[in-house]
Amino acid sequence: MFLIIGSVVVIACVIGGYMASGGHLIVLFQPFEVLIIAGAATGAFIIANSPAVLKKTFASVLGLLKGPRYNKASYVELLSLLYQVFKLSKTKGMLALESHIEKPDESTLFQQFPNFAKDHHAMVFLCDYLRMLTLGTDNPHEVESVIDEELETHHKEQHVISDAVQTMADGMPALGIVAAVLGVIHTMGSITEPPEVLGHLIGGALVGTFMGVLLSYGFVAPTASALKSRFDAEAKYLQCIRAGLLAHMQGYPPAVSVEFARKALLSDVRPTFYEIEEAVQALPAV
Repeated sequence: MFLIIGSVVVIACVIGGYMASGGHLIVLFQPFEVLIIAGAATGAFIIANSPAVLKKTFASVLGLLKGPRYNKASYVELLSLLYQVFKLSKTKGMLALESHIEKPDESTLFQQFPNFAKDHHAMVFLCDYLRMLTLGTDNPHEVESVIDEELETHHKEQHVISDAVQTMADGMPALGIVAAVLGVIHTMGSITEPPEVLGHLIGGALVGTFMGVLLSYGFVAPTASALKSRFDAEAKYLQCIRAGLLAHMQGYPPAVSVEFARKALLSDVRPTFYEIEEAVQALPAV
């Protein structure tokens, strides 16, 4: 939503300011200049990145149109799930989790939390580490190192996408100059034309520089920044699970382990202690 609103504001202010100062909109209509810049930038983007990055970039940009992936309600659900998992482990032992971990799609425990159950990556992440606990892993420091390594790898994989988009933005002003130079070359071939014709051709050539800078700093670079912010915010979901798991391994009661997890969240989506207390009290018996 904010991607659309921001784009509309950029277009309205730039075009509106240009027309308010007496500029003619028709001069800016240079589709071949846009074709050169956008086409060359897209081609360079394809050359520089693997098919996996291209696919993920397309999906991630579309994701910006849908708003944040996780909100406060998502974290209330996640913390409630962690509470149920930790409570089951404390009351019936880690082996009681085995059937839920091995077949999470059929688990009555995970079915209580449908939004989490749909998040394949988070489900695998949680089940993998719970499986390690059922197999006898009891050193929280060793598990912490493994989790941190996995999160760091995941972080790098995501930021390859935002870095690729930022690189594309960095190259667009130079491609705008390429389009402008080609326009000047075309103009020089018409040097014998009257001044009004040459003026129109030169103006069209300069539009290339304008479009390259506008597309870069008005659209593509902000998109890269939005992707980076979104990835950083989404990483907190897994970090929340990490904090809860480590606290549970150190022997804390379920309510305290969930409080460790809650404290790992960003303030704008962090539920209060009382909201979590109310949510877990409404949960069915383990």
